[in-house]
Amino acid sequence: MMTTTFRDVWFSNLQKNFLAGLTTSFALVPECIAFALVAQLNPLMGLYGACIICALTAIFGGRPGMISGAAGSMAVVIVALVAQHGVQYLLATVVLSGILMALFGILRLGKLIRMVPHPVMLGFVNGLAIIIAMAQLEHFHQGQHWLQGSSLAVMCALVGLTMVIVYGLPRLTKSVPPALAAIVGVGLLSTLLHLPTRTLGDLAHIAGGLPSLHFPSVPFTAETLHIILPYAALMAMVGLLETLLTFNLTDDITQTRGQANRECVALGASNVVSGLFGGMGGCAMIGQTMINLTSGGRTRLSGLTAGVMILLFILFLSPLIERIPLAALVGVMFVVAQQTFAWGSLRVLGKVPLHDALVIVAVTVITVLTDLATAVLCGIVIAALNFAWQHAREMRTETDDSTAGLRVYLPHGTLFFASTVQFQELFNHADDPQRVIIDCRHLHMSDHSAIAALESLYERYGKVGKQLQVKNLSARNQQLLQRAGVAADAV
Repeated sequence: MMTTTFRDVWFSNLQKNFLAGLTTSFALVPECIAFALVAQLNPLMGLYGACIICALTAIFGGRPGMISGAAGSMAVVIVALVAQHGVQYLLATVVLSGILMALFGILRLGKLIRMVPHPVMLGFVNGLAIIIAMAQLEHFHQGQHWLQGSSLAVMCALVGLTMVIVYGLPRLTKSVPPALAAIVGVGLLSTLLHLPTRTLGDLAHIAGGLPSLHFPSVPFTAETLHIILPYAALMAMVGLLETLLTFNLTDDITQTRGQANRECVALGASNVVSGLFGGMGGCAMIGQTMINLTSGGRTRLSGLTAGVMILLFILFLSPLIERIPLAALVGVMFVVAQQTFAWGSLRVLGKVPLHDALVIVAVTVITVLTDLATAVLCGIVIAALNFAWQHAREMRTETDDSTAGLRVYLPHGTLFFASTVQFQELFNHADDPQRVIIDCRHLHMSDHSAIAALESLYERYGKVGKQLQVKNLSARNQQLLQRAGVAADAV
């Protein structure tokens, strides 16, 4: 296994990673502004959050190349909190959610992401790709109405031109990230021709100063904790889910392996810092991560560059950044949505088992209609129920009647909550001989239901005056039964 050095994670291919980070920063700005507006917050709060979380996770996180920022999935969670209790309670919630995220990593629970089946991953990716594309449609509105006439024509033309550049430039040269070339090129064209199109400045003015340290102005009481804890727990769950799923996707794309627990701790710490400096909460952002990766970003430098550039936009470069046409950013995000969607999953729908196809479709639809956390949990539940059903059906037994007055059962399978009924139906206590042995060399007992099933068998054979013994238990099964005190003399 190759050893990754400090130079590899920071200074490998400097130019490509710097340009990738610059490109990503352009895509972060409108998303973070939009998410702040969704949460009814000052747009600067979204930008401060993106700057802090992106930079800190790039420096200290466990997955170089992944981009984190003020994410929409977390913005939706806090809308009701901001409306009812105000911004200060939001900042306290962001700090508390960060603490919960960090604890998740400190307790080394990042490995739980292994419990997410591949069909759930495909549904997650497809759902977020659809959400990314649908979110761009908002930029085709002027107030409450769709763009019309020349405004719509110019917007569509610039979006199309951006997409042509992003798709076509790599065929000519790979020295410049195509998304960066498209944003700069369309921006210059729009400015030189004085095209009547909406710009980033129409969303919000982003000029501001450095964020300042400010502890949330909320009373430190049990009542405050009662208000913010449910929101903080939900933010932490959504943030960790999206981060760890994006983490897995980044591992697959880069064919490298990151450190999930370290990423969770870094994400939690960056949220705490963001809350203390007046920023929104955040997590990994799949769209911006895809932009960074497709632009060649593989090291920590790319993420740090994106975070630092957002701060420079706020402090010094807002007049230039606000002139970027929204159409250019929309075109880039449309390409990101197309590249994020797992098109191969459509081809395999008819080839994989029906329950896997159901999981892919269900997670995709639920992600779009509700939220990521609900979709992933539903997908895991569907997959787990199917797994339990399939394993329950595999329970079978062999019998040996070669010895007079003795029958030996040799069950095969896993004895757990879903297979106990089928397990008990394998035995015929009324017609069995006086002595019965269950040979457990091919049987695995996994839970309390297995213990209860075996206790029930002992009771049945005891009532008809027959002797039941269990032998060839694995060390784990023997420990499970002896701890429960199940007929220890017969085991």
